[in-house]
Parts: sequence; structure tokens; C-alpha cells
Amino acid sequence: MNTSRRTGRTWRGAALATLLTAGALTAAAPQAQGDGAARTETAVASTHPADGVVETVVRVKVPLPQSFGARPEACDWLSYLRYRSADGPSRPADADRILVAQPGILEGAGAFDSVARDTVARAAEEGRHIEFWALDRRSNCLEDRTGIASGDEHTAVDYYYRGKQVAGRTFAGYAGNGQLGWLARLGIRQTVRDEYDLLTAELPDRTLRGRKVLCGGHSLGGVITGYFAAADFDGDPATTADAGQNQCAGYFALDTTISTSLADLSGSVPGDTNLPDVGIGYTAVQAGLDSGVLPRSLSAPVLLNPETMTLLGIAGLGAVKAPRAEADLPSYLPSNVNIEATNRFLFSKDTATFLTGSPAVKDFRLTNDAVLGALLDDNSVPLAFLQSSVGFFDGGPITDKNFPAANGTSSQPQLFGVEYKAIPADPHGPLYTWRDYDRVGAADDPGHRSADGTPFTSASKEVTDIRELARSLAEQPLDFTEQYFPTKLVTDIELAGSPQIKQLVAHPDGLTANPTLTVLAGDGLLAGRVPAGLHPVVAPGYQHLDVLTAAPVQNDGRPEVVSTSLAGFAAEPR
Repeated sequence: MNTSRRTGRTWRGAALATLLTAGALTAAAPQAQGDGAARTETAVASTHPADGVVETVVRVKVPLPQSFGARPEACDWLSYLRYRSADGPSRPADADRILVAQPGILEGAGAFDSVARDTVARAAEEGRHIEFWALDRRSNCLEDRTGIASGDEHTAVDYYYRGKQVAGRTFAGYAGNGQLGWLARLGIRQTVRDEYDLLTAELPDRTLRGRKVLCGGHSLGGVITGYFAAADFDGDPATTADAGQNQCAGYFALDTTISTSLADLSGSVPGDTNLPDVGIGYTAVQAGLDSGVLPRSLSAPVLLNPETMTLLGIAGLGAVKAPRAEADLPSYLPSNVNIEATNRFLFSKDTATFLTGSPAVKDFRLTNDAVLGALLDDNSVPLAFLQSSVGFFDGGPITDKNFPAANGTSSQPQLFGVEYKAIPADPHGPLYTWRDYDRVGAADDPGHRSADGTPFTSASKEVTDIRELARSLAEQPLDFTEQYFPTKLVTDIELAGSPQIKQLVAHPDGLTANPTLTVLAGDGLLAGRVPAGLHPVVAPGYQHLDVLTAAPVQNDGRPEVVSTSLAGFAAEPR
């Protein structure tokens, strides 16, 4: 069953044999509660405007099985951000509904900040008290946010690059592949096990979970939710009280589908080789992960790695503290191969500029919010899954950004996105500012156009407030981005046809056992390739990240569609 609701208001051995038994997901027993040490809940401070929403960070001790080997003590805890109405009940069991969200690839709990707040606030406006739990993957225990938590860009840079102590702590550096041995075991089995263990610890009453919990996610999180819905958690498929589908009253998918296939997520059809999969591929990949021959976390030499994910948070600090002040972050950062190559990739107007490095980003005068916009806006960043629609450059002449793909010529919109890219044209010139989403199309908007006459953007294409995005990046105790995404999680799902993964789908009917709300970004991953029969709510003009970050009031004056749809779905009787 697929329910789409509009209310008019507004994301592949032997060493695992002990875990791969009978298609069940063997429990990791929580530590005893002695002195309350197995759970903490801490208030989150934010500069977000008052919205009647209380945010806390919750950590629950659920140790990994010993077979995972050595890992930091922090990695035996599960964490999530809890959002609830200030006027509602303090006990989650007393809430009307609880939405539990799995993050996408390279994404952390902090990415849900805007949509979580807005969903809770919308429900409260209509007299319903719901909670939104943004889950953090266990691997995020490896992140060190001490520098960002200082609230100051320079302090953060000094902490991560110059050995400066902050709060009595010195940065230990980013973990290398040799330090991530336990991640070789952190795949889809443990990921859904973690969700189950967290739910049963926080909401022990199974009947209550089955009435009040809505399970879902963004991007890869929809596929993870599909595996959760089809899972068996006690080792006996004949007993179904523990089945994933019976932990949820419904499912929600944000620019994704509730599925066990990456092909469904991309809207493509997998090829049929007519060759049976006997699990050799899975065994080979697992051996590579165990030995370290394969990278245990998803990373690239530049652009997508722990260092650059940290830099996004640092840029967010500047845009929170002094959005209109001239930025010095590009010059204050030290020079290294990663930073230099990333800056060239993100801030080159053509191939010649990328190769020569001139002009460089530090040659332009940019405000702090213009720096953040250059890093994440859909008219600037060339990677579609990192794009949001937060406005446009202002304050000086703009030109086409024809690197890595020329405007109007890309044959890979799912990689580069659908919007024309732009870049400041005048180094050593004016101070380039940022026109926020709700000022695009205003009377003073110069309406910049590409060389071929195509407008770079319009009011209908801009949906996210850059300051909301900055707060989500800089103020959350759990990251917006993910520094150490476990490679095994995606290889497991890519090898869904192997016996080792097939047996995890103990209850395939679980995928359709509950009502489902699907909300797709109009310009997101599935744009133009929506699977037949999905019947989604479509958010026009939204990019992949916008379904999480869009402002509560849109440029047409209407309430934001994703949070409105989620609040309405939560209100439906179960």
C-alpha cells in the first residue's frame, strides 16, 4: 500500500559466519542500567528561532558483539537526535507518533534538523504531539567535533590543523584504513540490528511500537528501512512479533523508496546475467575488507573524505556567526593536497583554471554565507547528491562554471545535477555576497543568466534558507555529514542476490505490510525515473538534500511540502 497525502500545509566470509545464522539478526545485549550509565540525554543549544520544539541528543549503550574486535569505547553506544514539542509529553511512549529516520550515504543525524523541527512544529499546530528521532550510524562514533563545537572558525581550524587544544583535548588526526578493522563487519545486518535494539531499549512495549512508530529514511536510508521491514530479529522466522514490519505502523521515504535494491533507489533496472549468485562475490569482498585490501570506509583522495566533511561544518560556523562578514576561511586554512585539489574542483570556472589553480578561491572576496553557498548550492557544487537550493551569488558579475561539465551539455544529470552552474567572475574585485532563497526573484535581483541566455535560477527553484543549513552543519552534536561511511554497508546491498544477504530478507512481505508515504524531490535522484506504481508526493524544484533542509515557508507563501506531508501522514489513524 502506498499513501501519498497533501494537507495544503506545508539514499557486499567466513569471519562473519557467527552472525549469518538462520537468516536472523543475533541481538547485542545492552549493558545493565547501573547508575543510569547505559543511557544519557542532553539538551542541544541552538540559535534556531523559537519554534516550540525541544531537541536533545540521546545515547544508549548497546555494545557490539565481540566478533567485531577492537574499537573505541564510544562505538559501543547508539545515538540519535530527539525532537519533540515543548508542550507535549516528556516520555516518548506518550507521544502520538514517533518518526524514526535512517540517514543516507555520507550523511549523519544532523542532516534531519530542519525537516524534524518543522514536522514536529506542524503537528503541534494541529494539536498533535509527535517526536522525530534522527538516527546516527554507529560509525559516526569515530568523529571528533570538538573544534566545531567551539563555535569559532579560527579555533576549529587551529584545533584540526595546528595542534591547538580545545576543552582540554588535542585532535588525534583522521583515522586511516588500518585503524578501521571493526568497520569491515559493519554492514546491513548490524545496521538494522542497531535500529531494532535502539527501539526496543527506548520503547520496550512491542504493541506500542507497532501502533506509534513510523520507520523511514532519506536516500540510502529508504533501502535500509526496506531491509529493516523485511528482517527477522529472534532467529525464528515462524515467530513474527520481532519481525521488522511489526515494529512500525508505517513507512516514509524521502527522495528514495522503501526497498531492498539500490536499483530501485536509482530508478534503473538491473541487468540479468542469467548466472546464479552462489555468494563467491560476497566472500571475496568480505575477505578484502577483513584484510584491509579494500577500503573499510567510503572515501576519496579529495572532496569526499573525513577532512572535507569536517570543512563543511567549519564553513557552517562562519555562516552562523557572521554570515555577511567577509570570509577569511580560504586563506586561514593551511595548504595541503586535499584542500587545494578540493578547492580547485569546486571553484574553477573551466578546465584551464582547474589545471593552473588560478584564479583560486582565495583570490575572490566572499562573505561567509557565500562561501557556504559555493560549497553546497545546486548552481555551484557539481555533485548532485551534495546539492541544495539555498539561493545565489550576489554583489558582482557572475559567469558560467563549465567545469567539470559545461553548462547545457551534461549527459549525466544524476551525477552533476540539472541546474546550470555559476561562479563569481571578478577576482580581487567586489565583495560577493549571497542572495538567500527568499530574495531570489525580488525587485532588486539582477537575474543572472548563462552565456546562452538561460537564467541560472528562479524563485521556484530556491527552497532552503542558507542560515538554516548553516545551523544544521555547525550546531548539531551529531554531524550533518558522515566522515567514515562503512563500505560494507553499500557492498552488502549491491550484493543483494548473494545467499548471505538474501537470507536477511526473512519476511519480504514486510515491505508492503504497512502504509507508505513517499516524498520525492522534483529535481532529485528519481527525477524523470519514478518507478511505476509509486504515486509519490513530489516537491517541485527540490534537490536531493532539500527534502531535509527546505525552509518552513516557501517562496510561494505555502508551508513546506515534506514536513507538511510527514505531519499529515503521522496524523492518519493506524
